[in-house]
Amino acid sequence: MKITVIGATRGVGLALVKMALERGHEVTALLRDPKKMPLAHPKLKICVGDILSASSIEKALAGQDAVCTTIGAPPSRKPMNIFSEGAKNVLAAMKAVPDIKLIAVTGIGAGDSRGHGGFLYDKIIQPLLLKTMYEDKDREEAVLKASSANWMILRPGMLTNGKFTGKYRVLTDMTGVTAGKISREDVADFILRQFEQPKYFKQTPLLTY
Repeated sequence: MKITVIGATRGVGLALVKMALERGHEVTALLRDPKKMPLAHPKLKICVGDILSASSIEKALAGQDAVCTTIGAPPSRKPMNIFSEGAKNVLAAMKAVPDIKLIAVTGIGAGDSRGHGGFLYDKIIQPLLLKTMYEDKDREEAVLKASSANWMILRPGMLTNGKFTGKYRVLTDMTGVTAGKISREDVADFILRQFEQPKYFKQTPLLTY
């Protein structure tokens, strides 16, 4: 499978690139700075660009089977648009690639998962530190849901650098749920499994232990 990863130099994105290569997939990583990619592999292609550049996305998605967006942004009190505008660019580029699948990693607290992160996260961290970020992630999710693309919105719980376990819960009903932790490697595993055997597309699953 040919997979494009946007946001590939750290966190979930880097874990996904590494795991995809280990499992024999071909990976295209869209990067602003190629020097930040710590991996080298015969099946890894570096595409220099930015999610806010429509032409960059078109180039990175050409001929691909799947794309995963795992971009991040530093907390800021200023309004953001990188998530929502980036989603628009990805969706536009997908129109030229038949049957391509998209998994967009947002996070607990986006959309209707708000209020399910636990007291500290819901009452302090998100409203005080991540307010503008999650306002834009809400817009991102709305853009994706309104599209005809083959999308999935993935909301991991609290991300850790723990080891791969392959054992986690996939929840589509948030009733009475408080998200727990999940390792970045297990998030990467779920993404690859869904690209290989789709089950949760057009849905917004929560991933947690």
